[in-house]
Amino acid sequence: MYLPPQFKGDSAQAAALIHEHPFASLISVDDAGLPYVTHLPLHLEMRGEQMVLLGHVAKPNPHWRHLQARPQAVATFLGPHAYLSPKVYPDLARVPTWNYLAVHCTVQATLLEDPLAKDRLLKKLIGDHEPPFAQQWRDQGEEFAHKMLAGIVGFELQVTELQCKLKINQHRREAHAAMKTIYAAGNENERALAGWMDRLGMAAGNDTPKEA
Repeated sequence: MYLPPQFKGDSAQAAALIHEHPFASLISVDDAGLPYVTHLPLHLEMRGEQMVLLGHVAKPNPHWRHLQARPQAVATFLGPHAYLSPKVYPDLARVPTWNYLAVHCTVQATLLEDPLAKDRLLKKLIGDHEPPFAQQWRDQGEEFAHKMLAGIVGFELQVTELQCKLKINQHRREAHAAMKTIYAAGNENERALAGWMDRLGMAAGNDTPKEA
C-alpha cells in the first residue's frame, strides 16, 4: 500500500493493531489469476522474531486450495478509521480527509490438516475471543470434535513482509488539538483514534511521537 514515511508504523504497533482488530481479509490469487478474498479472524503468534498468523476456513471454501497451489498471499487488518473535517485547521485553504490505521502482511501459507493441529489452532482462537467456551468444546466429546474438525482446513501464515500505516495527520501539528477534541467526543472509531493520538504522543504541545 502507499505508505508515506510520516505514517509508517513499526512491528510492535502492527502487533497491537492485529491483537485489537483480529478480523482480517485474506487475499489469494485464484485459478483465473484474480484476487480471492476471505474475511476471517486470525490469531497472532510470535515465535521469537517471527510473526505467524493462524486461521481456518470451511472445507467447501476453495480458498485453502488456492493457498495450497500458491502459498504466497496477503492478509490485511483495518483498525479504527474516521472522517476528518477541514474545520480542524486554523486556515480555510484545506480539504477533508479520512484517517485510518491498517496493517498489510505478505505471508507464506502452510496448510494444517492434522486433527490435533487443528484442535490446537481452534483453542488459540477460543482463547482470543471466548475462553470459557473451551470447556464446552471439551465437554462435547471426541466424536463431536472430530466431526467439526473434519469440516475445516487450518493454516499457518508466516509473515514475510509487514506494512503498518498509522494515518492520523501526524504531519499537520497545527490541527492536533482540534482533531483530538473532536475525536475524543465522537463515535467508537473516533474515540479509538483519539486514544492512538495519545499513544503516539500527539497531544497538544508535544512534538515528539512516541511508540505505541
